[in-house]
Amino acid sequence: MSEWQRILREESIATLDQLAEKFGRDVIDVEGLKPAFDNFQMRITPSALEQITAVGDPMWNQYVPTVQELDIQDGIIDSLDEDADSPVPNITHRYPDRVLFLVSPVCASYCRFCTRRRKVGDPEKIPLNQYDSAFAYIREHPEIRDIIMSGGDPMMLSDRRLEYLFENLRAIPHVEIIRIGSRITSHLPERITPEFCEMVKKYHPVYMNTHFNHPRELTPKVVEALGRLADAGIPLGCQTVLLRGVNDDPLVMKELMQKLLMARVRPYYIYMADQVAGGEHFRTTVQKGLEIVKALRGWTSGLAVPHFVIDSPGGGGKVPLLPEYVEEINDDEVVFRNYEGQRFVYKQPHIPVPAAACGEFDSPDIVPIEIGKTPRRKHAARRRKSANE
Repeated sequence: MSEWQRILREESIATLDQLAEKFGRDVIDVEGLKPAFDNFQMRITPSALEQITAVGDPMWNQYVPTVQELDIQDGIIDSLDEDADSPVPNITHRYPDRVLFLVSPVCASYCRFCTRRRKVGDPEKIPLNQYDSAFAYIREHPEIRDIIMSGGDPMMLSDRRLEYLFENLRAIPHVEIIRIGSRITSHLPERITPEFCEMVKKYHPVYMNTHFNHPRELTPKVVEALGRLADAGIPLGCQTVLLRGVNDDPLVMKELMQKLLMARVRPYYIYMADQVAGGEHFRTTVQKGLEIVKALRGWTSGLAVPHFVIDSPGGGGKVPLLPEYVEEINDDEVVFRNYEGQRFVYKQPHIPVPAAACGEFDSPDIVPIEIGKTPRRKHAARRRKSANE
């Protein structure tokens, strides 16, 4: 057993009794929380425990079950409709040139807002013995150039199993990019071993999308682990989820983004919390997200301003959202305001309209294109047809 596996097994908190013993039975409502613990797994690693300073603080809210998870109003079990775009087990193929490859059913710590809580923690729903059909699907679709390994957390797998995945993916000629989606650096920095860093160098380009939601998560141990990954040549990005009671504050979010850059992690996305059943109490308004983006853009480095997106309920993919800066666009000028609210005018160029734009296609090589008519995959088209029937 490796050291990180020992820490995970022997030092994590995984039961209600352990939680009460750690934080005090006079503070924890054991009887009141029992129904919540029956709903979804809990595990909090030593690293995540270290980040909790008080019951009910932003870090506590991310990991400790609450009876609010049982209050389902408009939440959806498979909120992103991933299963409809799953042609074979463990694969979701939604975008033209990339697929999501679920390779692990478990996480070091379990986030209460998890989009995939219907599957995570259940090896039967993310099976480890059905990789072959996933590899076959990728081989049969040469348009796939980018693989996002997720789960669960891929970094919960051993180095040996991860190398098996890397080897098989690199044996497919049209696979160019491998990405790992992992929160392990925050939950279990000990997992980022020198041995893993040395092994992964053989399979570059390999990227990692980390997940941090609060500046307190960037402890010295976590920053050291991120440094080992960066030194191994792995470009690091961060996907943050906007969560009520955790980071729905412009100052908190700005501090997080700036600390990520100092740790050599590029902020990539801020997501609206998904409309997932069991996580509805974490959702803020879209206006709050736009307020936060407006407090970042111009007020800190552009490197620290991620895309703000909604991952569309029902499987429509990510849609970027921006604050309103443009007041008017016409043939002569664009009127807009900058980050300080000052008004500016940009003059439009006066460009003669080419004949082709008027409908005259004299050249046999020029063909008019209808925007928005790109064909989707057959299984996605069948899903839309069924939804309309």
